[in-house]
Order: sequence, then structure tokens, then C-alpha cells
Amino acid sequence: MKRDAKQVLTELLVLKAQGGDERAFSDLYELWAPDVLRLARFSLKESASAKEVSQDAWIAIAKGISRLDDPARFPAWAFRILNRRIVDWVRRCQRERMRRDAIEAEEEIVVGNQSFQNERAASLAEAIERLDTDSRKLIHLFYETGLPVLEIAVVLDIPEGTVKSRLYKTREKLKQYIERK
Repeated sequence: MKRDAKQVLTELLVLKAQGGDERAFSDLYELWAPDVLRLARFSLKESASAKEVSQDAWIAIAKGISRLDDPARFPAWAFRILNRRIVDWVRRCQRERMRRDAIEAEEEIVVGNQSFQNERAASLAEAIERLDTDSRKLIHLFYETGLPVLEIAVVLDIPEGTVKSRLYKTREKLKQYIERK
């Protein structure tokens, strides 16, 4: 393998950094940071994301440099770390996008349901307004005040069976009106 000056310098700096020389790691960073950032930018196509991912990679490189067995393999090892960070970043962005899309879809459903419910409520209110006074009173007593059939019979002074049949007929009128509309 033919080694150029950058490769030899890299190996020397890795050995010194593994020995605890912070200046050597700083020099190693200065030597390789542009290449790492360039690959991150090429992969992510967004400068801010690329900078963040490359910095994450450099943190991992700093933490793991003591475990690097062969200083000659530093470039491949560093780019592999960067590549893992890029993959993690893309996955995280995809998860966030999917989460955001799901929330937006849910919001659209809720808004659609609310407008549908509002339309139904408006149609029902309009249908109730078209009823005669006795039927509206019956609907009010049963649905809005929640009185049972027996008590409605006492209030209206009609038999319980009549209350039931009028409720049925009134519901049918409302149903027909809403279906026509």
C-alpha cells in the first residue's frame, strides 16, 4: 500500500491521541474535519444537518479513538462512524416526518368530523324547527331535559303509549327531513 503524507501524519496523530495528547487529536480533527463534513453534506444535502451529524461523529471518534487497533485504518473507521450517524439522522427525520404526517392526518380527520358533526347538528336543529309545537316540546322533554317516558306522560297529560308512539313518529319525520336534505 502506497502511503501519502496525509496518511502518515494521520497515523502519527492517531497514536499520539491514543496516548492522551489533546493537541494531536485537535490536529487530527483539523486534518480530517473538512472531508467528514463534505461527506455529510453530500449525504444529507442540508448544511445545518450535515454540521450537526459531523459533530456527533467527531464526538464518537473522540470517545472511541483509544479502541482503534490500527491507526492506518483511521479514515475508514471515522467514515464508518459518520455513516452510522447519517443513517441514524435520516431514520430520526423519517420517524419525525411520519409522526408529523400522522398528527396532521388526525387533525384533518378531527376537523372533518367536527365540520360533519356541525353540519349534522345544524340539519337536525333545522329539522326540529320545522316540527309542530307539540312535537318540538316532546323532543325537548325527552332529549334535552332527559325526562323518562312516564314523566313526560304526566307532564303532557297523555298516556305513556301515546308518548312512545309520538316520539317514534317525530323521529321518523326528522329522519326523512334529514335524508331529503
